[in-house]
Amino acid sequence: MTTAFIFPGQGSQAPGMGKSLNDAFASAREVFQEVDEALGERLSKLIFEGPAEQLTLTANAQPALMAVSVAAARVLEREFGVAPSKAAFVAGHSLGEYSALAVAGSLGLADTARLLRIRGDAMQAAVPVGEGAMAALIGKVDVALAEQIAAAGAAAGVVVVANDNNVGNVVISGSKAGIDAALAAAKEKGARAIALNVSAPFHSPLMQPAAEAMAEALQSVEFAPLASPLVANVTARPVHEPALIRKLLVEQVTGRVRWRESIEWMAADGGVTRFVEIGAGKQLSGMVKRNAPDAEAVALNEPADLEAFAKTI
Repeated sequence: MTTAFIFPGQGSQAPGMGKSLNDAFASAREVFQEVDEALGERLSKLIFEGPAEQLTLTANAQPALMAVSVAAARVLEREFGVAPSKAAFVAGHSLGEYSALAVAGSLGLADTARLLRIRGDAMQAAVPVGEGAMAALIGKVDVALAEQIAAAGAAAGVVVVANDNNVGNVVISGSKAGIDAALAAAKEKGARAIALNVSAPFHSPLMQPAAEAMAEALQSVEFAPLASPLVANVTARPVHEPALIRKLLVEQVTGRVRWRESIEWMAADGGVTRFVEIGAGKQLSGMVKRNAPDAEAVALNEPADLEAFAKTI
């Protein structure tokens, strides 16, 4: 069975995530302690105890979700003998790419935590609160229809397809005026649209200041060879060259998350038959079932999950 490890992005966070791993395994505690030290604060206390409103803030959610993913992967390797190299590919949804790179050994954990704090702060600061928006197009919606809806909204402001998650779940992002116009267009086309409660228009051209901040931050970070190739959000294809990964991480801030295409490519061309979501929640596993219905999808975030999975390798 050919396996891919996939890592969740923003929206999967919840107070208490990772606590069972921290309580059960020294290898997980080491991860949370290193992230705390890298950031100079007790992010772990926020992860385990909340409050949810603070954990959901972009600057906190990004390093927090990464810490939980890396802790779970570390336990899987140290306690149950399943190394990252067991995966044919790694991939992550938006910030999850950083988790994937850390687990695959390309980025150091402390560097990853600091980069995600910079990324979260920069994405939040790029657009004043209230001037950007995002919306989910759900139901009988594919990326072609979403692009038509985005084009209709673009007459009033910036609107782009931000996340192509799966057929029936496509997210658009842009200016408040543009998204409002796109919501009206979606209604005319018979598509169901839901405004998202987010603090900024992620993965849109309005994030350009954040992309510039990340370009600068990434220049000072060393990338080591990966244990497994990364299937990048921007291209939906595997990459392993450090210079190209650095470039794509910058492009990813304003670019589309091509998650549907990534899963489809891994299942078809990459021969992946099992997708293993490592970290908080089960959102990506649900998307896998829609994008690659013949593949197995499992989510690992509790000690029993990790132990049971290790027995299948």
